Amino acid sequence: MTRFTPLPFAFALLAISSTANAVDLLDVYHTAQSNDPVFASARASLQAGQEKSSQGRSLLMPSVTLNANSTFNDVDTQYQGATVFPSGTNRYNSNAVGVTLVQPLYRQQNWQAYSQSELQVAQSEAQFKIAEQELILRVAQAYFDVLIAKDSVLLVEAQKKAISEQLEQAKRNFEVGSATITDTLEAQARYDLTGAQELAARNSLEIKRRSLQQLINKIPQDLKPLGNEFKPESLQPADMEKWVKDAHANNLQLVIARLGAELADKEVARNRGGHYPTLDLVANLSKNSSNGGSFGVGTDITNKSIGVQLNMPLYTGGSVNSRWREAEANYERASQELENARRSVATQTRQAYLGVESGMAQVQALQQALASSESVLEASKLGQQVGVRTNLDVLNAQQQLFSTRQELFQAQYNYLMSRLRLKASVGTLSETDLSKVNQALQ
Repeated sequence: MTRFTPLPFAFALLAISSTANAVDLLDVYHTAQSNDPVFASARASLQAGQEKSSQGRSLLMPSVTLNANSTFNDVDTQYQGATVFPSGTNRYNSNAVGVTLVQPLYRQQNWQAYSQSELQVAQSEAQFKIAEQELILRVAQAYFDVLIAKDSVLLVEAQKKAISEQLEQAKRNFEVGSATITDTLEAQARYDLTGAQELAARNSLEIKRRSLQQLINKIPQDLKPLGNEFKPESLQPADMEKWVKDAHANNLQLVIARLGAELADKEVARNRGGHYPTLDLVANLSKNSSNGGSFGVGTDITNKSIGVQLNMPLYTGGSVNSRWREAEANYERASQELENARRSVATQTRQAYLGVESGMAQVQALQQALASSESVLEASKLGQQVGVRTNLDVLNAQQQLFSTRQELFQAQYNYLMSRLRLKASVGTLSETDLSKVNQALQ
């Protein structure tokens, strides 16, 4: 009697032996934080965006200007009529140095620009938080893609081994006359097909490993897979509209759209300020000296002044009104984009919620189907031994078992990604959520 190795146990041995020194999801995430160029670019963008605050504040601060000059003068003077001053040519140097201070007292446009700079900083911070969440999603997806590809290799190897055993048995049965050549040909065809599938699976694994390498800048080590006892958890709260409400309050894309609409409103007010007067405090300190002049006498003059300066725009060729109308149109565009973002976020959140719910149901159904497929395979093997099942029945049962196992692995990873995407849609995805997923790895 031929002895068959239980497939789940054999597959578990293959998986355990290949992950003895494996890294987990958090290890890969921390490596990606330091090596992913996309995330590094987002960090630099945040630093650049934070400078908007200083630039806006500078519009309200005083400005100090230093000016200086040195001039050579060649003056030819000819007086008409009687005069005590002699005519002739005077050549001399004159020098001047001065400092001017301007402190804005009232500039409506500057105040609006300062308010806009604060909104721009808030946008930059929200963009960076999105980059952080996207890094979590990209790392998790790349990590799971490698696991799925590796599972496919392990499955096809186990399937190839099982079919090889069926092929050897078919050949022995044919030699003793208890089976036809058809059983051998069927097993050989399945074995050859599995060989092609193994090559494709190994190629896919290499591609997925290179994709993960792009994030962490090194060839990934063995990765910890999901534990055999993985069980999906129900969402809390189990209320889709509550998740949508939270998304409307915290979704980062919606936050950026909301800030964009407020920024456009400030731009309308800033351009309206083009009609308003400006009032500045102006102080000057200057010193002029020369070693000659028209009368042949040098001078040394120091001047100090302080006062207020009012500027009132009267006519600018229509440019102020044009920019005002442009800003109002842009505000309407930003308002519509905000509304579109609000609706899109609601749709995405509902899709993510339903994805988690359906994913959990699919995992549970496939776990039950896997148990049934294992029972069918064992029954088919026993039936073959007593003559009530054919070699083809066993091969079909094996194929069904491996297909079910592959679908289960894919469903488990899809379920975990759906949970992460749902957290991202409500703006709360963080390393803590990734750590919870990491706990499910063995």
